[in-house]
Amino acid sequence: MKLYKYPNPSTWTELLSRPTQTFDEIENTVQEVFSEVKNKGDKALRKYTDLFDGVSLKELKVAQSEIDAAEKLLSDELKEAIKLAKSNIQRFHEAQQTDRIAIDTMDGVSCWQEKRAIQKVGLYIPGGTAPLFSTILMLALPAKIAGCEEISICTPPDAQGNVAPVILYTAKLCGVSNIFKVGGIQAVAAMTFGTETVPSTYKIFGPGNQFVTVAKQMATKYGVAIDMPAGPSELLVYADETANASFVASDLLSQAEHGPDSQVILVTTSETLATAVSEEIKTQIEALPRADIAKRSMANSRQILVSDTNEAIALINEYGPEHFIVVASDEDEFTNRIQNAGSVFLGAYTPESAGDYASGTNHTLPTNGYAKQYSGLNLDSFMKSITFQKVSKEGLKNIGPAVELMAAAEGLEAHKNAVTLRLNEIDSI
Repeated sequence: MKLYKYPNPSTWTELLSRPTQTFDEIENTVQEVFSEVKNKGDKALRKYTDLFDGVSLKELKVAQSEIDAAEKLLSDELKEAIKLAKSNIQRFHEAQQTDRIAIDTMDGVSCWQEKRAIQKVGLYIPGGTAPLFSTILMLALPAKIAGCEEISICTPPDAQGNVAPVILYTAKLCGVSNIFKVGGIQAVAAMTFGTETVPSTYKIFGPGNQFVTVAKQMATKYGVAIDMPAGPSELLVYADETANASFVASDLLSQAEHGPDSQVILVTTSETLATAVSEEIKTQIEALPRADIAKRSMANSRQILVSDTNEAIALINEYGPEHFIVVASDEDEFTNRIQNAGSVFLGAYTPESAGDYASGTNHTLPTNGYAKQYSGLNLDSFMKSITFQKVSKEGLKNIGPAVELMAAAEGLEAHKNAVTLRLNEIDSI
């Protein structure tokens, strides 16, 4: 990791740039796949699965027999770990449920708000270099708690045309309706338009590479909502001289191993710590099975030495990290002043891995600086609010004259007339 010492704020934008391609560079490929899936359905899905995943499939939907067999292929220890994570995630998201909000804004005018689940949702589960079964817990559980009627998963098959047993087991545990062996751009297109096998959805959730991210953005052009722009993973760690360099290095590497386009950043006020972290990374990275990926990611990463806490907080808010770890004696200062972050991890014993798997918070988070305007996924992501109102005769007499005046001022005479007719009828009684 290259160390940048006390960079001028005028250089921060360039220094904090992500290693991502622009929408325009990918859009043509995405549009081509979308067009073919829309027009040719399953035939296009099979073509692109063969092209991108290197496997020819007869059946795109995972058979119930495959799902039932998966449980027997997993160790009891792993199944218990998944159940523990499920319990914590479920508890945290159930706590986000809210009651109906109702109020009489004035005599005779009642307004209330109720939430309804999105009926049909599609979940994209990455499965290329790593089967991210934990993402099923993060997406399917809040969908079930919200009350979504149809929950469909798309995930890429392996070279033998199979889906990892741990993905199938977790999906069954979470009550998923359908599982399809479809990945990448074509999966997002299938959940957008629907095919002979894959149902269309109203909203698409889940992380993915840059192609999946652009495909999700493309889906919005066709009337399908998405959770957020969630692309390659990223982590920013702020650590001062009190931090354990070994711990910090392990956190940085835990995100670097996601993919070569991931980015990790260390911000610190201690050059001594930065040097120690660099040495730890060199040692730890060699022991990783995904060392090659982590090394490529490290080329996108950097250490930034700042003069004080104020400068650190300003820089971090400018970056807007997906994951933000604070290991410092003044962690409360960061807790109180951080404005832009997907999820925050406080203290030496709170690795980002805890949130990835089992603490209970959701790991589907805004990347690429979108933490400045997007929240991480939560229960409300699977719901929408509907407002209701009921106006009595007394209520219309109270607000009617104001409505008439406002409608007339906007030149909308029919709006005014809808009130006037009713007021005249009330006055004639």
